[in-house]
Amino acid sequence: MASQKIISLLPAATEIVCALGLEHQLVGRSHECDYPETVKNLPVCSEAKFIPGSNSGGIDRQVKEILTDALSIYTINQELIKQLNPDVMITQAQCEVCAVSLKDVEEALENLLEKEADIISLEPNTLDDIFNDIQRIADNLGASAQGVELLESMHERIDLIRHKLKFIADKPTVACIEWLEPLMLAGNWTPELVAIAGGQSVLTTAGKHSPYIDWGVLQEQDPEILIVMPCGFSIERTMKEIDLLLWAPGFAEMKAVKNNRLYIADGNQYFNRSGPRIVDSVEILAEIIYPKQFIFGYEGKGWIKFSVS
Repeated sequence: MASQKIISLLPAATEIVCALGLEHQLVGRSHECDYPETVKNLPVCSEAKFIPGSNSGGIDRQVKEILTDALSIYTINQELIKQLNPDVMITQAQCEVCAVSLKDVEEALENLLEKEADIISLEPNTLDDIFNDIQRIADNLGASAQGVELLESMHERIDLIRHKLKFIADKPTVACIEWLEPLMLAGNWTPELVAIAGGQSVLTTAGKHSPYIDWGVLQEQDPEILIVMPCGFSIERTMKEIDLLLWAPGFAEMKAVKNNRLYIADGNQYFNRSGPRIVDSVEILAEIIYPKQFIFGYEGKGWIKFSVS
């Protein structure tokens, strides 16, 4: 297949395109696409309407207000897209908040280009959905063989962890916090990642959207391990708001806190991205849950242990 001009408006899709060896075909990206480092040189085709420096509660309020008015929380640069004249645009229909949506792209492209651009829209809810999306993008871009090869290497890494843990029966309970204010636990594929890494995800269901949780419910569940991984937040960004947890009633009495099993992970670079680094996320969880069995080298950059004392 001849080379195609691709605009990716989803960080995970940008990573997939690059992992397939097609980075040279990318002509534009979203404001959030930042991996691999070289994609930062691409023209930026979108921006967020909310103020990114706001705290968790502020971001939540702004996003809800914008969505209440039936508006998108992202702006697409139509003039730039017209200049770039893509053959393919990749976006998502999974979450109006997480990234530029299919509806946004369809509206932006209406009567904009002189040719018909293909729109690939991803809507992953489970780990298998992520794998299928990788192959679908590969097939659409004429790189089916590269897709098969990429998935084989991802499955091999997952199988390695599964094999090492297959005789462990007593699996610790794990709560993965996806947002701090209001409190939300990580759903969709995260419970599956936790299960592969040898834990039991609490208060969430694989394949279902991330639920808002009352603090008292989490406190009552009292998981053995707490991992804080807010959507779109780096470790440093999460540290600025960790007091929201530390000041919660009874927090210091929770099992995970007393046993020094509170962790902060990079939700932005790993867990929230439905691309090739979803396997890195499994490896991070394996390191956290079973530190004596696994050392992949993510500690300090992908996750840290947070000591309350």
